Amino acid sequence: MTTSDYKKVFKQLEVKPAKLKKYIKHNAPKERKFGKGIKKCKLCGRNGGYIQQYNLNICRQCFRANAKKLGFKKYM
Repeated sequence: MTTSDYKKVFKQLEVKPAKLKKYIKHNAPKERKFGKGIKKCKLCGRNGGYIQQYNLNICRQCFRANAKKLGFKKYM
């Protein structure tokens, strides 16, 4: 279950606080200490296609959009 799916259920269970409390206790996503899930893009929050090189810490999509601002040139 992804984090977004986990939070979508909150709207449905707002009227039933006891069930909501039980749902949160048993279905909360665990905290990640290492791996792919801990590294998130500092611009958009995406965790796929992550670039750590040169201490960028952004995803490849944000890198493509901001490469010129960061001082990178495109060579052919």
